[in-house]
Amino acid sequence: MNPVMSTLPDDLAAIATLVPWGSRVLDLGCGPGHLLRHLLQDRQCSGYGVELDDANVLACVQQGLPVLQRDLEEGLQMFGDQTFDVVLQLQTLQSLRNVEAMLREIARVGRTGIVSFPNFAHWPHRLSVLRGRMPVSKSLPFEWYDTPNIRVGTYADFGHLATRNGLKITDAFGLDRGRVIRHGINWRASLAVFKLARA
Repeated sequence: MNPVMSTLPDDLAAIATLVPWGSRVLDLGCGPGHLLRHLLQDRQCSGYGVELDDANVLACVQQGLPVLQRDLEEGLQMFGDQTFDVVLQLQTLQSLRNVEAMLREIARVGRTGIVSFPNFAHWPHRLSVLRGRMPVSKSLPFEWYDTPNIRVGTYADFGHLATRNGLKITDAFGLDRGRVIRHGINWRASLAVFKLARA
């Protein structure tokens, strides 16, 4: 792996601080590997990325990152219980058909789960809906007819979902343009972030 220090977008950098140094990590939907590279290289973590897209898998391989090509809809049966210290699912939860099953799998294979997703209750999204249009923004960059997102949810919604699935929220905050938001999160944050453990 290239020894040059990796740089991350501000949102990913804020989330990376939630991962303890030296953790064994599983990055679900790791994309081209930006966060995985940072964790392995700069935070001395170990583990894997899981990604479906061919171009993203190739980008990971070219960087020497350990990546498995797999559709997350098929679950995580290849991993044993509590195999990882931290399981990350960042901005991919909203594209899955069975969100509850994936949350249970995250809790099974990891001691801690960290999930993020676009917060549909962010004030510009609300304004767009009031104007009669589905929102298009940095966190929701697609038009309604070509989006890979099959779920829309809010920061407030997720707390109920976590409790329903036997998960304890150990930390939660919002992000907007790299800024951490801890007050008025449901309307001020474009991205919701939750750190989870088994209840």
